[in-house]
Amino acid sequence: MAINKVVYGSQTLIDLTADTVTPELLALGVTAHDKAGELITGTSTKDVDSTDATASEAEILSGKTAYARGAKLTGTMPNRGAVSGSLSAKAESYEIPMGFHDGSGSVSIDADEQAKLIGANIKSGVTILGVEGTYGGEEVTAQTKTVTPTKDGQTVLPDEGYDYLSQVTVSAIPYQETQNAAGGKTVTIG
Repeated sequence: MAINKVVYGSQTLIDLTADTVTPELLALGVTAHDKAGELITGTSTKDVDSTDATASEAEILSGKTAYARGAKLTGTMPNRGAVSGSLSAKAESYEIPMGFHDGSGSVSIDADEQAKLIGANIKSGVTILGVEGTYGGEEVTAQTKTVTPTKDGQTVLPDEGYDYLSQVTVSAIPYQETQNAAGGKTVTIG
């Protein structure tokens, strides 16, 4: 029979009777005496109080386990590894998929679009994505034209040898009044 209380005269030297230690509360392999004075060996593998943990299954990598709030959690977060993407339009964006990324992925401008970003395609004095423009314009020949409206629609284009129309003047619609034999006026438009 184990001793759980030692009294020497009127003085209590050891009193284990109010102790609350049990094997499941004592760390694995550690020995102590319980309230009955019996030698016990700890069985608890608990290494942290996780009651204030905030992780959820979606925040733990898929297939991995952890403990939080006194429970074992199995992760559901997908492992995306190296995620890469490309952009091919000015207003386009790349949507980053949910999950773990190993940090080796990248997002870049599509190769066909990168090939267009050369100085000769960008106005001189303008820099786009680090490429300084060198395009200064080409020699062009402009034409001014005067046209008279017709009753049918018409398309006004530059003549051969001209690149564009710098100005188009539309004449007034011809209008003429003459006296006629019946005593009235004849109006001729066009």
